[in-house]
Amino acid sequence: MDVGATRGRMADYLRDHRDKVIGRWSELVVAGLRGRTSVDEVRRELGEVYSLVVRVLSDADEHAAGELRAALDELSRGRARDGFTPSETALGVFSLKEAVYELVADSAEMVPEFLAFSRMVDDLGLRTFEAYSAAREQIISDQSISMMELSTPVVRLWEGIIAVPLVGTLDSARTQLVMEKLLDTLVATGADHAVIDITGVPTVDTEVAQHLLKTVGAARLLGAECTISGIRPQVAQTIVSLGIEFGDIATKATLADALALALRQAGLKVVPA
Repeated sequence: MDVGATRGRMADYLRDHRDKVIGRWSELVVAGLRGRTSVDEVRRELGEVYSLVVRVLSDADEHAAGELRAALDELSRGRARDGFTPSETALGVFSLKEAVYELVADSAEMVPEFLAFSRMVDDLGLRTFEAYSAAREQIISDQSISMMELSTPVVRLWEGIIAVPLVGTLDSARTQLVMEKLLDTLVATGADHAVIDITGVPTVDTEVAQHLLKTVGAARLLGAECTISGIRPQVAQTIVSLGIEFGDIATKATLADALALALRQAGLKVVPA
């Protein structure tokens, strides 16, 4: 069997029945997406993919295969951003076989061409699935970074005094982010005292303590002193049982106590008006 001739005949068939195939393909895709995108938008996306499929089959353009892969990757990324499932995304490509089969079902002479075409669409569907998975992983990674940044604010408590209220688990990646934001803010504001509040940190173990000590050490290199606040009774017991030593680093039970200490060290006093 001449593979090139088979692909060429399929390309001619798809070109001759373009409007009918795209119309039916769009209907199947919209039905599978349960109305979460418009028919016009689907027809536009599928029309571009369809044209590239025909070009690949006809071997008229050596760049067509690369353009088709790029188009499928972009389609997959768009579906991932819009919250569609990987199955919905891949089935949108696989349904092209169903749309074409409905036309060639009664044409025995097109069976070899359809079989070759079917294998090609299977490969495209798998490509779509892989591209979707990669896109979702990137989205999740970006969201994780955004969440860490949002959960690690640096706030100005007083002239020369800043605070970093921590919420959630403190791991190596987050510690690095805390250190960078704290040091940048110290330089930008000229502050000489920082309060690291761990009220929202659920547990303090040896690793968390080491992270805190590194952050305090980095701040001291810039001439700023740090106070660790939010030492709850349960946390204090854990620290003692683990034998963790904070050395000469000041620790306080609440953020208010830490602010009062920072004000005293700055030679300031707050009195009633």
